[in-house]
Amino acid sequence: MKLDNQNKSNMPRVVIVGRVNVGKSTLFNRFSESVRSLIYNEPGVTRDSISDTIGWKDKRFELVDSGGIFLKKQQDSILSSVQKKVLDLIDCADIILFMCDGVVGPLLEDQAVSKLLHKKKKNTFLIINKCDVKRTEEVKHEFEKLGWKKIFYVSSQHGIGTGDILDEIVETLPQKDAKAECVEPGYSVTILGKPNVGKSTLMNLLIQQERSLVTDVAGTTREAITENVRFYKENITLTDTPGIRRKRSIKEPLETMMVKSSFGALFDADIVLLMMDGSEGRLSDQELKLAFYAFEQNKALILLINKIDLMEDLQKEKIKLDLLEYDHLFGKVPILWISSKTEKGTGQILPLVKKVWGNFSQELTEYDVNDIIKTALRSKPLYHKTMPLKVLKAISIKSAPPTILLSVNEAKWFGPSQLAFFEKILRKSFKLDGCPVKFIVRKNSKKRK
Repeated sequence: MKLDNQNKSNMPRVVIVGRVNVGKSTLFNRFSESVRSLIYNEPGVTRDSISDTIGWKDKRFELVDSGGIFLKKQQDSILSSVQKKVLDLIDCADIILFMCDGVVGPLLEDQAVSKLLHKKKKNTFLIINKCDVKRTEEVKHEFEKLGWKKIFYVSSQHGIGTGDILDEIVETLPQKDAKAECVEPGYSVTILGKPNVGKSTLMNLLIQQERSLVTDVAGTTREAITENVRFYKENITLTDTPGIRRKRSIKEPLETMMVKSSFGALFDADIVLLMMDGSEGRLSDQELKLAFYAFEQNKALILLINKIDLMEDLQKEKIKLDLLEYDHLFGKVPILWISSKTEKGTGQILPLVKKVWGNFSQELTEYDVNDIIKTALRSKPLYHKTMPLKVLKAISIKSAPPTILLSVNEAKWFGPSQLAFFEKILRKSFKLDGCPVKFIVRKNSKKRK
């Protein structure tokens, strides 16, 4: 796969660091306009780092929200992975925003983080959060003992003092680097599926770096993780999402927020990679609902059947029968059998994404569409009771998805089955694998003389 990380890596990087639950994600959301970090009143919610490109005073930089840092050795494998990722981010940061809670004052954990950051000798700003609370005034002198020259007293929730931080960031960044060009991606791809089907492993494989945490614990990924990549001269946004559970299985508010994060990524996507665990030997109701929902939301769709290295022949046949039962959807969708663990079949994913994007974004010429649909109706007339259905004109009005405006004799006669007939005709004439076709039906208002 000819895949390059997009130019975020060429930008100066500003990383928000601190122990758990001091308001790092709230500050990130205050600065970011397009990426939202998950906020919930529970320590350790942020696990994967979340990043966005921030523009301020004609300069750009990458802002990263990191997981809460624990400097003690962790028995928990997830917390240990989070800590390693934060330490890696510190090493490659240009500026560090070291954040503390002004209400509780500097704890022993804050002092340990501060000591570590002094050793790293990075440009570090000490950010004291919750300055709108009177208690912060009483402990100011304690934070000054941490030894940082640049100290900002802010309220990330209310935006107090946050503009001063941005001013100082762009003053500190080198002029040349801070004006790094930001190329907008051509289209977006979201990996969707149930928990623990291999989405994060695939994400890391596609971008060729350890971006998403990978463990055997379902629900490790808690918020949508996005990276810009370049594939054969095209800029693509790739997003890994939290696993989507059935509604009745969601027991906690945090899980509800995780699901919302996944659906938010789906709405922003052009193409959905729906991933399932083939070793389960069946297509679940949840996966069926996600597939139909993505198509109903006019998203291009590719089905990835993962873990073929763990599948037996009987499981493969059972899945094929499930797909055949719902051929009215999956007959329109490209299907890849892969193993993100062994990388078998994964080299086909991005070339297929590129092909589907070509189908999804193509312009169907007005003349061809009009001629094809009218010819089909002459060959096989459709009726509402005894009245013939007439298409006076068919026009292709937009792409992504291909959208057809039908000017007809009576709009209410053109229901799902009639539109499915026209869609089938168009699929025979154009390359539309993986793409929904959207119809807009309007009654012709012109009166005949």
